[in-house]
Amino acid sequence: MNYWLMKSEPAECSVADALAAPDATVPWVGVRNYQARNFMRDAMRVGDGVLFYHSSCAEPGIVGIARVASAARPDPTQFDPNSPYHDAASTPESPRWLLVDVQVLRKIPTLTLPRLRADPALAELLVLRKGNRLSITPVEPRHWDTILRLADAEAAASRT
Repeated sequence: MNYWLMKSEPAECSVADALAAPDATVPWVGVRNYQARNFMRDAMRVGDGVLFYHSSCAEPGIVGIARVASAARPDPTQFDPNSPYHDAASTPESPRWLLVDVQVLRKIPTLTLPRLRADPALAELLVLRKGNRLSITPVEPRHWDTILRLADAEAAASRT
């Protein structure tokens, strides 16, 4: 099993939007970076773990635990001239851009960047590296385990 951090702007698709969707599953549209696309095409598998991350917002951070729910397939927004993700050079016969479906399993208290940086076990987490702007990054199993423990601790603290 692989693990991933996938960024979404909450105005585009929030964890609440995903939870409200049928089966809490949304197509991860709009990826327009070749490396992120290649992760979906070459390495993602149904069942892989996903850290749902809100970006470009007042409080960026990990907000949900999810899983990859489908194999990669062409992103239909690339063919739609009315979409902000339209790519005139992409054709149905030779699509450039892919998506996977992501199913949210649970919402968690936001693990902000400062909170993640405060944990020495996460020092090498890719999202914490300066200049990292990829919307999809791999997550090491040890980082996944640490983040799940943090999420559980934050959830327990918010209940008391």
